[in-house]
Amino acid sequence: MTRPAREVVGRTVPGVTLGGVADTAWTPLYRAGAVCAGLAVVVYVAALVVVAVTSAPPTSGGADVLAWIAEHRTTYVVRQVLWRAPSLPLMVVSLALAVALRRRGRPVAAVAGMVAVASWALSFAWPTTGDGAPAMVLLSDRYAEATTAGQRAPFVAGAEVLLALNDVPSAIGVLQTVGVLLLSLLALRGPLPAPVAWTGVVTGAVGVVCEALRPVLGWAYVTYGLLLFVWLVLVASALWRHASASRPEAVPR
Repeated sequence: MTRPAREVVGRTVPGVTLGGVADTAWTPLYRAGAVCAGLAVVVYVAALVVVAVTSAPPTSGGADVLAWIAEHRTTYVVRQVLWRAPSLPLMVVSLALAVALRRRGRPVAAVAGMVAVASWALSFAWPTTGDGAPAMVLLSDRYAEATTAGQRAPFVAGAEVLLALNDVPSAIGVLQTVGVLLLSLLALRGPLPAPVAWTGVVTGAVGVVCEALRPVLGWAYVTYGLLLFVWLVLVASALWRHASASRPEAVPR
């Protein structure tokens, strides 16, 4: 008589792959990671479409930026939300990958997952998005309400600070690419398909350079963005298949 599947959970059983019975408890996380990877791509694409069809805010001059935001408030808010929103689903993607790869090296998977999840979480604390700063909206409102140059000066100064931060490479952005690189290096040992792992390695390596040199790269920075899109699409497909392989009925009896 075949022993119940629950009795072999956590044991090494001939014919049972990494996605076998012992992995079934993580199936919802793998599916959530796949959906979140696809969602992040959709939001990023939406952000690019909005950027392409709307005028860009000034990149210098605090007063000019605040005046522009007052005239294009909705557009500016939408752009900031779309650039910041993917950080949340990418936290789920990073966690799902770390769990899926844990048997290829638990310490490395733990460190890679911690770096990746923390870096995307910390992006909510960083004041700029690369396309501006959410706080600019409040500064713009206060700037419009002020009636004298002296009253407007503090808000202009605040806008100048945010503009400067927007052009400075952030440690958070570098950490995000390091997280992608660490997870992908671990994935080279399986169980995810090799194209997913190698695309992630290239994405992470190129991303580290692009994030560190962002102010001087100009449009070349887009290379990292395109690679990230491709990697996320592959990750979405790989995690969904991995979740399907983790179902109890997929285990040989």
